[in-house]
Amino acid sequence: MAERSFAREVEDLKLGEGDIFRGEGILAITKALLQSGVSYVGGYQGSPISHLMDVLADAKDVMEDLGVHFETSASEAAAAAMLSASVMYPVRGAVTWKSTAGTNVASDALSNLSSGGVTGGALIIIGEDYGEGSSIMQERSHAYAMKSQMWLLNPRPNLPSIVQAVEEGFELSEASNTPVMLQVGIRSCHVHGQFDAKDNKRPKYTLRQALENPVRDVNRIVLPPASFLHEKEKLEKRWPAAVDFIKKRQLNEYFGPSEGDVGIILLGGMYNGVMRALQQLGLADVYGNSAIPLYVLNVAYPLIDDQMAEFCASKKAVLMVEEGAPEYIEQSLNTILRRRDIQTKVSGKDVLPMGGEYTPPVLVKGIKNFVETHQRVLLGNQPPLPDPTPVLNDPKVKALAEVVPPRPPGFCVGCPERPIFAAMKLVENELGQHHISGDIGCHLFSILPPFNIGSTTMGYGLGPAAASAFNVAADKRAISVMGDGGFWHNGLATSVGNAVFNKQDGVILVVDNYYSAATGGQDIPSSRALNPRRKTNNSIVNAVKGIGATWVRQIDRTYDVGKMRDTLREALTSKEPGPKIIVASSECMLNKQRRVKPQFAQAVKAGARMVKERFGVDEDVCTGDHACIRLSGCPSLSVKHTDDPLKDDPVAAVDNNCVGCGNCGEVAEAAVLCPSFYRADIIHNPSGWDRFLARMRAAVIGWLQARRRAGRIVFAD
Repeated sequence: MAERSFAREVEDLKLGEGDIFRGEGILAITKALLQSGVSYVGGYQGSPISHLMDVLADAKDVMEDLGVHFETSASEAAAAAMLSASVMYPVRGAVTWKSTAGTNVASDALSNLSSGGVTGGALIIIGEDYGEGSSIMQERSHAYAMKSQMWLLNPRPNLPSIVQAVEEGFELSEASNTPVMLQVGIRSCHVHGQFDAKDNKRPKYTLRQALENPVRDVNRIVLPPASFLHEKEKLEKRWPAAVDFIKKRQLNEYFGPSEGDVGIILLGGMYNGVMRALQQLGLADVYGNSAIPLYVLNVAYPLIDDQMAEFCASKKAVLMVEEGAPEYIEQSLNTILRRRDIQTKVSGKDVLPMGGEYTPPVLVKGIKNFVETHQRVLLGNQPPLPDPTPVLNDPKVKALAEVVPPRPPGFCVGCPERPIFAAMKLVENELGQHHISGDIGCHLFSILPPFNIGSTTMGYGLGPAAASAFNVAADKRAISVMGDGGFWHNGLATSVGNAVFNKQDGVILVVDNYYSAATGGQDIPSSRALNPRRKTNNSIVNAVKGIGATWVRQIDRTYDVGKMRDTLREALTSKEPGPKIIVASSECMLNKQRRVKPQFAQAVKAGARMVKERFGVDEDVCTGDHACIRLSGCPSLSVKHTDDPLKDDPVAAVDNNCVGCGNCGEVAEAAVLCPSFYRADIIHNPSGWDRFLARMRAAVIGWLQARRRAGRIVFAD
């Protein structure tokens, strides 16, 4: 069950010549693939291209009508290996994944793919997730293009440019026998716009034809002596062919005046941000007309040396705008100019930050600095940019940091992973702290308050592998945590298989929430749903037993904090050798609410009797020590002030976001906290019996309240 359905939007994928396609970037990419005659598509979800995978899944019927094969790959490596179909056969293939995190996983397959080269067009759509909003390490996909010599496209963030990049990316790949990477950032994925649609194309050469007419070319297989010749072919044939194609098709663009003392060279993906900055500086209008010459690199790699040199030759200075570190293109630009003895001054990371996201305010400051230094007259009589330093240094502003609490990311309301870490904290209180190795996924939020659990995270499905060095005799065992998505992606063999093979004595906790929850809620092999297009309900327990694990425990309701605590304690104290594996299962609450809320609302509308469970806190019983909050951390569990003069601290309270998971009460019971939690049933469309019981309860409660009021002693001054 994905985060959202694109069932309505995918109908627009059937638009043809003469129609106007309107939508967002991910839909435009899908439409461009179909217009390009793609034969097969695969990939692995991850921000910001998770929705692209969702669109492709929802568009499977459209693609099947065209003879296009689509499947969700088990990992980025599986997706990259899928492109091998284009090595021997003239079939076009495309795969997609999340930026450097996915490319790290796929790099072995990509190296082999780019070494032997391709016959059909091979396109890799990279969803770049960069800047402060990113969830991964800050690296650039650019390095992989240079390392393996694959061409890297970075189109301007508008739908016509993105569609053109997809279509010409296939042609560039075929013209140079080289795989092509297409980099789109979060703004490109979700930008809205329109373009002139074309008819969808059936593949010119189908996968069935390839299967029935096998081809074998030993010169494309990465095996000596052919592998030694591939490098020569890359440099002497493929590279010149790519440069020639890029120049003839004019894939890189020029904007602004043809002449000027200064100019800006920028990656295509930076175009909108740079234009916004120029507008704020009075150096461009709202129609995109720039007062400064611009050379836009829709092809980030390879660079076209003579175009770069020609653009710079007549200028005193140029500004290179490329996001992230290292400054690969700026270094190459300096080399290009120095080799030709062109003395144009090159600015870049001297006026722009070395790292971080280049937002319009960052670009405004850097571009203004550059122009002031090299052609001040362009800025005219501008007032100085506001300096935020005095405001930030204001004592009142600084005082806010002490008053306003930090808001680290955390688990969703009712998340079934929260009770797991509550149980872990209870065991920690008994047995002391343990080394805990984390993994990629929602459970990584346990590193942050209120749980503060975990020491490392090394990659998707690598949590247990990261703890393998601690397989030594000691009084404590290492604990590793891994999600079900990571388990099927890389963890079964690399982590669990490795632990079994090496007889590791640690504890492996597999968090099974039925979905690849952190990347949008897509189904995985162990999903409990019945998926008509995929084989689900494959047991994680059976999988780990199948590779030799013997100490395995299944918990099918993680909200049972007491059972979680006892099972963790048993795993940490068991005398049985080998890895101790706990599979802790409960459905992702976010996905569950997406599923049950519409069903509940529909049933209520139809007049059915429906009961919604809610929880609350009796403020008369609550002591205000907030231990329940420290062991739960649920966003719906808050505090409120009370009029009781004997209570100095605010008491716990449950707000309207509560989904009735019951975790707060379970934690209170398992931790032997105060019994202040209660459950209330909200009944929609109550029956006559429900109404009678409600009247009886109201009468009894009213009588007790009246008696209590009558028995109070009032003290007078």
